Amino acid sequence: MRAGFFPDHIMFTRLREDVATIRERDPAARSAWEVLTCYPGLHALVLHRFAHACWRAKRYWLARFASQAGRFLTGIEIHPGATIGRRVFIDHGMGVVIGETAIIGDDCTIYQGVTLGGTSLTRGAKRHPTLEAGVIVGAGAKVLGGFTVGAGAKIGSNAVVVKPVPAGGTAVGNPARIVMPAQPRPQAERAAFSAYGITPNADDPMSLAIHGLIDHAAKESRRVDEIVAALERLGTHLETLQGADAARLDLRRLSAVLEGKTVERQM
Repeated sequence: MRAGFFPDHIMFTRLREDVATIRERDPAARSAWEVLTCYPGLHALVLHRFAHACWRAKRYWLARFASQAGRFLTGIEIHPGATIGRRVFIDHGMGVVIGETAIIGDDCTIYQGVTLGGTSLTRGAKRHPTLEAGVIVGAGAKVLGGFTVGAGAKIGSNAVVVKPVPAGGTAVGNPARIVMPAQPRPQAERAAFSAYGITPNADDPMSLAIHGLIDHAAKESRRVDEIVAALERLGTHLETLQGADAARLDLRRLSAVLEGKTVERQM
């Protein structure tokens, strides 16, 4: 066995793990034979392991050629320099692009149309993202830059992520907004698989923010009404502003009234 290539027993161990992973996460997979013959994500990973071994052995042209062969056969483009962990599932896979310095941890799931791209032109720099263990990236999502997506995070379909995502968080939208779970989940629930990165009962963060502002404005309105009622009970009455500036609150007049002074109306 030449240096840089997997021994046979490791290769077949990884292959068995991949098949078992696909059957676990995809209810459409009916048999191991179907997975071996009909799942391009599996074929792309097998070819990438060969290309990556060539890359580490400094056989760069052969590595790139193997990578291009995999792209032609599967529609999945994985640079041979990318590091991919165990039990990674690329579902459907068409249009997936994984860049040279990308690192994908164990047990990640990537759906079709995903790009793990770089925004820097500096050679040798960490230009592509790192996905820690258990990350799910939904269809069409773009993760761009040399940052880290924390373990167990979820990236919603068509999200454009340009900054780190904390462990356990969910990124949705363009540009992506980060949603953190309201409370830690039980261990059994944390291990559950969420297809396409969809979290049950998760609200859009922009919607939550707008509803929060509306609730806050309603509370402040009630407080103003309570203050006015209290002043009237004390015998102090606020004059109603009239004219073109009726919509504006004259803070000096209000301050003077609260201090018990009289301010003449400016004509």
